[in-house]
Amino acid sequence: MKMMMKTIDWNMLRGLLIIDGLLIFVSATFFSMSTLLNTQIGFLSATLVIFASIKSYKHMVNTRVENEIIAMDIDKDIVDKLDDPYDLYSEDIEEEKQHFKTNSRSLSKVVKDTKPTLSIYRIGAYLLLVLGFLYLSHHDFLQLPAYLLSLGLSPLTIVVLLIYNKAVYSEDVVE
Repeated sequence: MKMMMKTIDWNMLRGLLIIDGLLIFVSATFFSMSTLLNTQIGFLSATLVIFASIKSYKHMVNTRVENEIIAMDIDKDIVDKLDDPYDLYSEDIEEEKQHFKTNSRSLSKVVKDTKPTLSIYRIGAYLLLVLGFLYLSHHDFLQLPAYLLSLGLSPLTIVVLLIYNKAVYSEDVVE
């Protein structure tokens, strides 16, 4: 599983570099240097936000697994989930209330779990995104269509690559 994740990470990086190369070529060939600056600041800052989010989410999941905080409802079968999705007709409501009271988490545990959400990587990436926009706007370089297009290319590339990788890695071998 770990090897597959590294392959996916390299595929994402390779795909993003190819898209960025195409973006540089098209911007430099057919448009002005201002457009090139807009596309690069938008694309690179969006890419940094995505990678920072992936890194912090991965850290958060690993922390939850290490602390054995895994939310799974294995006691209910599929029919019960469809018939009573909010567990309104359950016979052990009092048991559940007692279970929640005994498993309530302290403030330090909650802060520890939310720490990756507020990681320095994510804050730094969002700060670069805002500073890039402010730089372009302040120096009258901002071309909103080019900037917004380049902001959207990075997440779109990641989604396409993840869908492609899911199709490749989840194919069942039929004998």
